[in-house]
Amino acid sequence: MYNSNYPLQKKNKETQLLFLDNFSYRLIGIGFCFLTLGILSGAVWANETWGNYWSWDPKETWAFITWLVFAIYLHMRFVGKFKGIKSAWVASFGFIIIWVCYLGVNFFGKGLHSYGFFIT
Repeated sequence: MYNSNYPLQKKNKETQLLFLDNFSYRLIGIGFCFLTLGILSGAVWANETWGNYWSWDPKETWAFITWLVFAIYLHMRFVGKFKGIKSAWVASFGFIIIWVCYLGVNFFGKGLHSYGFFIT
């Protein structure tokens, strides 16, 4: 059967995807600002506590990797190199990296920021 509303549904879906793409871009931009502030304030605190700003601890390293992934995402979106599915893949990859930084390093890593639940 032919559905006469199909072009409208397709346009509506494209409009929704464009909205979600722009919405995620804005949310990642806000989150990137908070991540930057967190890394910088953590570095200042580390300098006051341990005497150095950066010690390449696994948590610090993965936070920096997370920052780089989202910096690349924002840069490529700002320059206009990609939108849509490509930016969604990079954002999804960044989301996975956040979880690696948040949980993976805490439970499996060794260093100042690990709590070693699963370390034997």
